[in-house]
Amino acid sequence: MTDQWTERWNDRYKTDAFAYGEHPNLYLEEQLKKFPPGSILFPAEGEGRNAVFAAKMGWEVFAFDISDEGQIKAQRLAEANHVSIDYRVGELQNLHYTPNRFDAIALIYAHFPANIKSSLHKMLDRYLKQDGVVIFEAVSKKHGIHRTE
Repeated sequence: MTDQWTERWNDRYKTDAFAYGEHPNLYLEEQLKKFPPGSILFPAEGEGRNAVFAAKMGWEVFAFDISDEGQIKAQRLAEANHVSIDYRVGELQNLHYTPNRFDAIALIYAHFPANIKSSLHKMLDRYLKQDGVVIFEAVSKKHGIHRTE
């Protein structure tokens, strides 16, 4: 990823306030309650609100992002909630996760540059156990566009 992309997210997360709040995404919360805790990976986890929530539910949590500022806030949030998360900074191909490691992968508004999004999603599949689940919530390019016929 470009330094510009990394700078964008570091700038977003370097303020004291949490850009997306400290509470989990509602869709993620609803979905996690359907599964017994296991190991879960959060790509593009930002400030850690979803990872911390999963850890509080008993999940073994792994997360990554390209933002150092996001990691700092995620670790602070985890400490405040008395949980532990394995949060790495970098790009997926350089983080050395074990194939077939995770019971779930949660992509919650995981923003990736368009030119790498498809290849990254294919890479993530290698790390999901055979019967694992993907929890996915995203915005499309047409999000917010309403048509009347």
